Amino acid sequence: MLRRVVARAADEGWSALRLARAGLLRPMPPHQLAMVGRALHHYGAFGAALALAAARDPDQPGLVDERGTLTFGEIDRRSNALANEWLRSGLRPGCGVGVLARNHRGLVDALFAGTKIGARIVLLNTDFGADQLRDVLAREGAELLVHDEEFSGAVAGVDVAKQRAWADGPGDDTLDALIERGDPSPTPDPGVRPKIVILTSGTSGPPKGATRSVPPSLLPAAGLLDKVPFPAGGVTECATPLFHSLGFGHLMFTLLLASTLVLRRRFDPRQTLESVAAQRASGLVLVPVMLRRLLDAGPADYDLSSLRIIFVAGSQLGGPLCSRAMDEFGPVVYNLYGSTEVAYATIATPDDLAHEPACVGRVVRGAVVKILDDDGREVSAGTTGRIFVGNDVQFEGYTGGGGKEMVHGLMSSGDVGHFDAAGRLFVDGRDDEMIVSGGENVFPAEVEDALSAHADVVEAAVVPVEDDEYGQRLRGFVVLRPGASLSEQDVKDYLRGRLARFKVPREVLFVDELPRNPTGKVLKRQLAQE
Repeated sequence: MLRRVVARAADEGWSALRLARAGLLRPMPPHQLAMVGRALHHYGAFGAALALAAARDPDQPGLVDERGTLTFGEIDRRSNALANEWLRSGLRPGCGVGVLARNHRGLVDALFAGTKIGARIVLLNTDFGADQLRDVLAREGAELLVHDEEFSGAVAGVDVAKQRAWADGPGDDTLDALIERGDPSPTPDPGVRPKIVILTSGTSGPPKGATRSVPPSLLPAAGLLDKVPFPAGGVTECATPLFHSLGFGHLMFTLLLASTLVLRRRFDPRQTLESVAAQRASGLVLVPVMLRRLLDAGPADYDLSSLRIIFVAGSQLGGPLCSRAMDEFGPVVYNLYGSTEVAYATIATPDDLAHEPACVGRVVRGAVVKILDDDGREVSAGTTGRIFVGNDVQFEGYTGGGGKEMVHGLMSSGDVGHFDAAGRLFVDGRDDEMIVSGGENVFPAEVEDALSAHADVVEAAVVPVEDDEYGQRLRGFVVLRPGASLSEQDVKDYLRGRLARFKVPREVLFVDELPRNPTGKVLKRQLAQE
């Protein structure tokens, strides 16, 4: 017990020094400290993050979207006004607020207004259909739905109060109208802490709600900064949806760093490159498919000299795409491995990726990562097993009940992988994606990586197909580069020179694109039905 206490104290001391060096822990006059202390007491750390930025740098640009720039002070006052209007309308602490919005100020307004009334804020996937929305909102007990006007048709059958976050015209039901008539002074103490519900991707089943509270430690922020040198007061372009854990995490991180967050409602590779150049962004947050589209858009035509960090997560980056990005952008790519449930585990730095482009890096301080066999025993370096993770920011369980498997206090990531001798982690595939063909075990990720390495292949996916003789066989889906011409036999011959015979797909189908969800994950269930 004493040893754990001493170790924790050492970690927190290290974290405080690391955050101070990054400029996060700056001295503040008493009145600013009082503002932050009040927010921390009333709203918890979610609300206090905005209060901290507004107190330290009220006139600093905090958010840039298609409607212009908001300072940290303006963001704080807008969310106060909206929260006070919600309270006046009858919303109470503990209520459920669903948010169905793209990346813009309206989502940020709703998120922080929700924290200030102690709400359960449910961040909804913009790709959901009407039936999914009704099911999720009913399960999560939402009393209010904030949505962009473009989703009016999908939410028409949802029987809760509705307000528009992004509207093409004015109206009393818009957040802008509520904010304009609301009181911008701080809201009263709600008496309960807010909760954030981030939904899983739903690629392997119905989306589940994953509730997360504020970590009781400085380690998560310090561990990330120790690996990825985001500068205080910098500019970060976030192309990933804020409803996803990657986007939400960076929203909170930019507040701690008093950095400007640049958002666009839809990802367009050329517009993103133009924005990075115009805003002189030092950081860019992407999922792998967005990175590939940036590379295809011709980044050499833009002045990206300010860019120091390309932060990638959300799905497998893969060695070929990583190498291509490093060749184009230089040593600025950082690859995080984690999930909605386990949060973070490892980060690959440019040095890691220069040595092993396919790795996901070394364990972040504050996390524990172990590779276990089916009996729960830790395996040696080089041996593939199930990946288990421990840290201070894992989710609290699914809102519908249940959680992830736990072994020795560590949570299953749902993946299998191995460490190399240098301590770098490699993800070999999903533990539920292993294909057994003729008694041989195959993980699709290895085959997909090999396919993607072909000069004429943009991307690829591999799924299992039932087979009377072998139990299962592999079917590959390949997207070719414009103008390229490959036959099924060409692909098979290419793979036979790189993989064992049983890992070569029996079928190869050529498609224009792979089906993906908004966070870039391939919808393999949809492919398996083709």
